[in-house]
Order: sequence, then structure tokens, then C-alpha cells
Amino acid sequence: MKKIEFYKLSGSGNDFIIIDNRDRIVDENNLPAFISKVCRRKLSVGADGFILVENSDVADFKWRFYNSDGSNAEMCGNGARCVARFAYFNNISGKKISFETDAGIISAEVINDRVKVKLPDPFDFQSDYTLKLKNSCLTVSSINTGVPHVVLTADEVDDMDDLFNTGKEIRFHERYAPAGTNVNFVCLHKDGENNSSIKIRTYERGVEDETLACGTGSIAGALVMAKKFGLKSPVNVITRGGESLKIYFKKNKKGFKDIFLEGNACIIYKGEIFKDAWI
Repeated sequence: MKKIEFYKLSGSGNDFIIIDNRDRIVDENNLPAFISKVCRRKLSVGADGFILVENSDVADFKWRFYNSDGSNAEMCGNGARCVARFAYFNNISGKKISFETDAGIISAEVINDRVKVKLPDPFDFQSDYTLKLKNSCLTVSSINTGVPHVVLTADEVDDMDDLFNTGKEIRFHERYAPAGTNVNFVCLHKDGENNSSIKIRTYERGVEDETLACGTGSIAGALVMAKKFGLKSPVNVITRGGESLKIYFKKNKKGFKDIFLEGNACIIYKGEIFKDAWI
């Protein structure tokens, strides 16, 4: 039976299947269907995202990133950290790394089991506007941090009981068509002496459910809260999975620049996918 070697990595609870595809071992025919099948939990390997590492003429390597439904995404912050550690672990790069993405060339640095990655400057920042839903109106902000994100502030996010339905309705809202948007629910968090700390929960486009963490969503939440409440860099972001991410940034006249995301990137296991995983 055909077998494909893969690694499973996790960035703050956001997990990814990563394959070294520099020798083109993955069949391009029906690739989205293949990805959606191997990302199924319980029936296959299971993951939030899928990454192919390929050759590049301008960087250490090129990635192709996919959501678990097989759709392509321009950027994923946690995926970027995981692929950087994967590349260093497999001698594809050194500790300081650059790689090609649909959002441009990304740089990263591996620091033991943590990775600090520089992401593109955000754009399309719109603050505090009214979004009409089927049964209510909400005040939201939105920003593109490599992929589009909507951010809603709340007094507390741990006990929200309608996050899935609200997130899904906003994700498919006509305002954000046709691509749709990710949706983040954030609140301030008192964290000892650190006054720049927030909690976040994310409904992730492409996964179509809440995930334990979202890197670009954490950046979006941190920047919106920095704008609204004057939080200073770095902002500590506590994810649904309980892990902490650090978001570094500088402010300028247009909004924000020099965005860095830092957090753990754990190598969970290495294995072989048999054909049964995708038929």
C-alpha cells in the first residue's frame, strides 16, 4: 500500500499535519479531497490544518497551507511557527528561517520549543461598526492579519454558550462574502502585574468550529484591544487551550507594523499515512 511520511505538530493546541513534499511525494490529483479526508478526526489522522513543505528559489522553502476542509489559506500564525520548527528539526533550515507563502516571505526564529515569527503588516482595520445579524445587532471591529478576522469584545469569554452559532453567522455574513471571515471573542484579563493581557476564543474559517488557538486571530484580538484600551506591546494572549501567545507590535499613523507572534511549537509525533486514511 502507498504510504506517506508525515509529522504532527501543535502550536498552542492548533494542530497540523506537515509533509516534506520537496520531492513531490503527494499526488496533486484531487488534493483538496485528500486533505479533507486525512484531517478528519477519529476516521483518519485528524488536524486543524495541513502543510506541504516545498522547494523555493528565494527562501529556505515554500509552504502550501490548507484548512482542514481542503481550502487554501493565505496565512496561519500557529502553522507558521510549527512549520519553522519542523524545518529546523529536519535540517531544511537553520534556527533563523525564511519561507514563501501566499502572503509573502515570512521570517522566523526557533528558540528551543518556541518560535517567534514575523508576520505581514495588517490592513483593512475598521473599528467599532454595527453588524446586523438575523436576531440582533453587534458592535464589531475587523482587521486582516494575513487572513480576515472579525473581533468582538466581551466582559468574559469563558462561559459564552452561543459562540458557535454567533461565530458561524458572522463567518458567512454577506458583508464578508465571498471569502468569509474568522471570528474572535476577546476580553481583558488581569494577569498579575501584566496589564496587557487578554483571553480569546476563535471560530475558525475552514475548520468551521472553535479551535483551541488561532495565531492570526490572536494578533487580530491583541491589536484591536491595543487600539481600544491602550494595551502596550507585547500583549499576552491566553488561548482556549490554556496556552499563552505573545504578540509584539509597533504603532504608526496607519495603525500597526512590525508584527511578531511568539509561542510554543511542539513536535507531537512522526508517522506514515496509509491509503486507508484517505479512501
